[in-house]
Amino acid sequence: MRRGWRIVVLLMLAGLLWACSNTRVLPEGKYRLKSNKIAFDGDPAGLSSSDVSSYVKQQTSNATISGWIYNWSNPEKDDWLNNSLRKVGTAPVVFNGNLLGSSCENIARHLDYLGYYNSTVTAKVDTVKKNVKVTYTITPGKRSRIDSIVFKVPEGEFAEDFKDDIKNISVKEGDWLSEKSLEKESERGAVFFRNRGYYDLSKFNYFFEADTLGPRNILTYEIREYSRKEAESYAEPLVKYHIGQVQISHSKIVPFREKVLRDINIIKPGDLYSEKVANIDYQRFTALRLFNSVAVEMTPSDSATVDCHISLSQSKLKGVKLNLEASTNANGFFGVSPAISFYNKNLFRGGEWFSMGFSGNFQRQFTTDISANEFGITMSLSLPRFLGLPNSVFKGPSIPRTELQASFNYQDRPEFRRFIGNASFGYTGNNDKFYYQLYPFRTTIVKVGYISQDFYSTLFSNMALLESFYDHIDAGLGGQLYWTSDTSVIPKGGYTSVRFGFDVAGNVISLFNPILPENEYGDKQVFGMDYAQYARGELHLTKCIMFSPSTKLALNFSGGIGHGYGVSQYMPYEKQFYVGGANSMRGWQVRSLGPGAEKPYSFFQIASQAGETKLEFDVELRQKLFWKFEGALFAEAGNVWDFDGQWESDEDYPFPIEYPKWIETFGLDWGVGLRLNLNFILLRIDWGLKIYEPCLSGNDRWIRPNEWFRSGGSSIHFGVGYPF
Repeated sequence: MRRGWRIVVLLMLAGLLWACSNTRVLPEGKYRLKSNKIAFDGDPAGLSSSDVSSYVKQQTSNATISGWIYNWSNPEKDDWLNNSLRKVGTAPVVFNGNLLGSSCENIARHLDYLGYYNSTVTAKVDTVKKNVKVTYTITPGKRSRIDSIVFKVPEGEFAEDFKDDIKNISVKEGDWLSEKSLEKESERGAVFFRNRGYYDLSKFNYFFEADTLGPRNILTYEIREYSRKEAESYAEPLVKYHIGQVQISHSKIVPFREKVLRDINIIKPGDLYSEKVANIDYQRFTALRLFNSVAVEMTPSDSATVDCHISLSQSKLKGVKLNLEASTNANGFFGVSPAISFYNKNLFRGGEWFSMGFSGNFQRQFTTDISANEFGITMSLSLPRFLGLPNSVFKGPSIPRTELQASFNYQDRPEFRRFIGNASFGYTGNNDKFYYQLYPFRTTIVKVGYISQDFYSTLFSNMALLESFYDHIDAGLGGQLYWTSDTSVIPKGGYTSVRFGFDVAGNVISLFNPILPENEYGDKQVFGMDYAQYARGELHLTKCIMFSPSTKLALNFSGGIGHGYGVSQYMPYEKQFYVGGANSMRGWQVRSLGPGAEKPYSFFQIASQAGETKLEFDVELRQKLFWKFEGALFAEAGNVWDFDGQWESDEDYPFPIEYPKWIETFGLDWGVGLRLNLNFILLRIDWGLKIYEPCLSGNDRWIRPNEWFRSGGSSIHFGVGYPF
């Protein structure tokens, strides 16, 4: 009987492999291009296959899974199912032998461009059944070094300016001679002179001539008064241009105060023309995020003057944004977090961004009556200026914005009910790929409306929580610094990002301690409430590595530390760190892991674990599957910890702790995910599976595969965007 089942399974596997065959749908007499290989005959002399592989005319397909899907279709049928499979999948690349010769010529031309002159390229075809492998063998040509450089430039003012640029010239004596390096130098030099007022000078004014027949290789570096596309009879002196008239126009549908536009513009009549200034002006207007397109056009009005016309097209100024996140786990808890916001990007006709948002977080355990609700409202106003200073002070591509924010949050849980109000004033801005948020003033007011008797009694076992569940004021300064190598909403390639956030509270208020009133316990108070004094910092590092156009590996580290001092022994609960959820330790529900090896707080019916320190390490393999779907395989390690003395015992291994115990308190998980990448938004679902649960004891900490499907063994999360 068992043998019969084995035969059935083997037949099914054989049928599946046949259906997945990448050559099954090929017409008779056609072959699939399986691979292109670059090989070098002899020393490649600084070359690699990546330098020339893109110049092969016919490329292979890396879409393995989507290729299988395409081959599940029947090429002889034209119905909904087979058309859908062909549309979602990727067809095999049919080998075209006529492109071999042109590929060899294309590679050889590129090698000339790189400085490997008179290279030879041959192609060899290997056929196995209906699959073709092509090997391109390259014999690199001879390279020549530049022994000396002779400069020739027009005399007069231009020659004086050229002397200032000599130190910046990228082509040096001793370098390898190549068209690539000369082209790069002509582009760099042309930009330098256009920033010095030479409006009509381009890379085509650069002429290079190499003499490699003599005993020394001599390069003549020449700038002429006419371009390579013109005859010498068109030569005109290279002169500096100045700005003539400056005009700013925009659609009347976008009402805008003209003074604001004039303050943003830095191109003024009479100024020396500079391409750099024109680009900065473009970036300043674009940063307003009010116009669909911004055009800064320069038009010569005479032999030494250019007029500037800045054209701003209309854009959508008002709108609504929706967001929804959800998660569930084997304990029967289901959580949903909806959010809706309204925005107006031109509230007072000066580029002021106003937004108002409403959000909620609703959690419920369907097997019981346990639930928690949270409602929030936020309002923000962003002004396109640094309040207190005119825009004319800032000459860069980004103008700092002044941010005014206020929010109100209501939390209703089985253990407590409280109200949290926030207000802040600060500045935000960016410079290329660097972003900052600095808030010299921010405050949070916490008012506790209800605490259950059981919860109140157990709070005394954790002084950090006890200090958080009373009326208090958290006032101070904070900010965030962020740098990323890719500013796209959904990065398509590799990227690196660094984010650092900080908060410092209570220091200014503490200066008035001698005159502040005290309560019956001797605590200093402001408006009848205690105030918090602490410092907090958090760091996130992310690196995404491209292995191929369809495969990426993302690495992430996040850590944080904070502690109370002065009048506060502990950091407020709402400022403490937590892990778990859609973007962190996905084997756990949000706030359900830690601190340390501490068991879930018995006095919280819905997970609310937090700590004053945090460490987390994440790795995620991202693989394009088919159509717009991507898959993910991830593993994570992390937790939060409290400092010594916050609990009556140290069984939870508080921070700092010795090395062996510290390792034992890390939670471990792994999981799989599916993403739908629509380019402008990415929707994802992740299934996180616990590997190691630090709050358990002994061997029970290691979660076996059969326990993943039991209560608390895994969690499912829905999210928007990559987790990091």
